[in-house]
Amino acid sequence: MSGETSHVNVLSEEESNEMIERAKEFFRKEIASSHIRNTKKLKKLKEFHLNPFLDKYKARFLTGNDDPVSIAKALVYPRVLGTSINTTFGNKLQKFCSEVLGSFASTTAGIDIEFIDKVDGRRKYCQVKAGPNTINKDDVETIKNHFAGVKRLARTNNLHIGFTDLVVGVLYGTPDQLSGHYQKINQEYPVIVGQEFWYRITGIENFYQRLTDAIGEVATEFDSSKLIEEIIEQLAKEIEETLNADS
Repeated sequence: MSGETSHVNVLSEEESNEMIERAKEFFRKEIASSHIRNTKKLKKLKEFHLNPFLDKYKARFLTGNDDPVSIAKALVYPRVLGTSINTTFGNKLQKFCSEVLGSFASTTAGIDIEFIDKVDGRRKYCQVKAGPNTINKDDVETIKNHFAGVKRLARTNNLHIGFTDLVVGVLYGTPDQLSGHYQKINQEYPVIVGQEFWYRITGIENFYQRLTDAIGEVATEFDSSKLIEEIIEQLAKEIEETLNADS
């Protein structure tokens, strides 16, 4: 491990393109395939916890009526586009680090990646988190303890590591979106989020935009609009049968 200032090398076009391709492949293999698999499960009514007080209300709010197809849409859309895919991404964060950010892998305990900061030229020891609301109260102490361990190790090895060299990197979001838990960490250690995080790693100003655009393109390879229509149709039939049985 080293805390010294180093010469700043911006990622070459080839290196940045390779990182983007690794990110796309990760999303194809780890996110899109899981997303489709979970979506296919939604054709059965047992996958949902029906709320008779709200389901018809949500259907009317969404489409203007509460027929079985509208109820099915009100059930399926939030599940397909909501928390499940965010959970999947969060659960696979370490894999994302190893497969997409593998060239920055750290051997220091409690640290996910190490990189030369393209802003100040110093080596950063970084814990990577997914988004601006993805840590809880207990995580704050865990992160601080990991950083304290790095500082102890640095002293043992006679290395100078400043507080600003121990950072939390948040893959997406903006500073104003950071939760209170991140803000608490930021009082001691910098929390670098979204565009700034990717700029400090790559030295490329628009890399964050390029990366998110490329990941968005992966969805076009798995156009699931027809699949969702089929699921809504099947689910609507079961809803209709259930409503008729209850009437």
